[in-house]
Amino acid sequence: MQINTQSQDNDNKAGRLVCVGTGIQLAGQISPISQSYIETADVVFSLVTDGFSTRWLNELNDDVRSLQTFYAKEGEIKSRRQSYDEMVEAILSQVAAGKLVVCAFYGHPGVFACVSHMAIKQAKQLGYKASMLPGISAEACLWADINVDPGNVGFQSLEATQFLLYNHVINPYSYLLLWQIALAGEHTLTQFSTTEAKLNTLVEHLQQWYSLSHEVIIYEAANVAFQQPRVETITLAELPTADLNAISTLVVPPVAQLTLNQQILTKLNITAAEIG
Repeated sequence: MQINTQSQDNDNKAGRLVCVGTGIQLAGQISPISQSYIETADVVFSLVTDGFSTRWLNELNDDVRSLQTFYAKEGEIKSRRQSYDEMVEAILSQVAAGKLVVCAFYGHPGVFACVSHMAIKQAKQLGYKASMLPGISAEACLWADINVDPGNVGFQSLEATQFLLYNHVINPYSYLLLWQIALAGEHTLTQFSTTEAKLNTLVEHLQQWYSLSHEVIIYEAANVAFQQPRVETITLAELPTADLNAISTLVVPPVAQLTLNQQILTKLNITAAEIG
C-alpha cells in the first residue's frame, strides 16, 4: 500500500509531521497506512518499549532515530518534561528541514503520549501540516484480555497520580481503570517508580468506595505474540506490596450490579420489567 506523502493543504512549507501508533504487539497491530508512512518517511522518530520493535522499525526505514535517548541517563536526575521538550525540538527540526517526519509511538500515539500532541500542536502553529493516525491501545487489548464489554456497565479511565491529586468522583458501579499504577503519587516526573507508602495512600483513598477485600486486577498487555497478558487478581489490601511494572494498569471491577433509576423510569413511562 502506497500513500500520497505530499501536503494537500495550501501551506507553502514543505515539511510535514505524521504521528502513528505501532499497536501493542509487534508488527501485528499496526494499520497498513501507518506502516506505509513509516516506510516512505524521510525520517522516523520512534518511542517504543522493546528491542524487537526497534529492530522491526529499522527494517522498514533506513533512518530511524530513537527518542529514548532523551530520557535521563543512569544516575542522572532529569525531569521528563525536559525530555519531552527535547524530543519535540528534535522532531520539529527535521520538519523545518522540509522532510516528511513520522513519529512511531507504542500503542496509540495519542494516549499517554504527550510528545505527539505537543509536536503536532507546535508544527501547526509554525504552519506545517501535522496529523495523527490511531493505533491499537493498551485499553483496547485490556477489554479483549479480561473478556469484558465496558458498554455493559460503563467505565472510568484515569491516570493514577492525577486520580490521587485531584477531586475525582468515582462511580463504584462501573469499572475503574487506573493507568501507570507503578507511578502512583510520583509528581516530580524524575522517578520511574512509586513507593509502598504512596500506594498505601492510594489504597486509603480508594476505600471511600471499595473495601480492602475487594478484588482488583493488575493488567499488562502482551508485547509479542508468544507472550501471555498478565491478568492477576489480588485484593485491594495487597496492592502496596504487589509486583508492579511500568506498563501495569489497575482494573477495579464494580462493587455491585447497577440499580435502576425509578424516578427516570416513571418520567419515561418505562417499567422495570421492560428493561429486563
